[in-house]
Amino acid sequence: MPKNKLKNDIILIVSILCLSLIALVIYKSNQSKGSMVKVTVDKQVKDCYNFNNNTETVILSGDKNQYENVLVIKDGYAFIKSANCPDKICVKHHKISKTGETIVCLPHKLVVEITEE
Repeated sequence: MPKNKLKNDIILIVSILCLSLIALVIYKSNQSKGSMVKVTVDKQVKDCYNFNNNTETVILSGDKNQYENVLVIKDGYAFIKSANCPDKICVKHHKISKTGETIVCLPHKLVVEITEE
């Protein structure tokens, strides 16, 4: 009896993993290349940039503009080049280009999001 139960558990786990993999492939294949980069600071849309224009811009935030992030849009990708936050997670984040992808800098309350036009 225990061998049969173990076999059924393994079949269930493998089935769930296969379904998860199929869902991930479908999700990734349906993501389209974005056309705009929306910059939000403290829940307020600060700027929108077009992917067709290579640009590098400094995003200032905070009460006295003491927070600084450098956003780069180049060759159809957006990324944070530098930031003066302590952990630099936003700088270490991979380049983004597909609709719905985001880069977040929590200390600066900054969200960089790829959207459609």
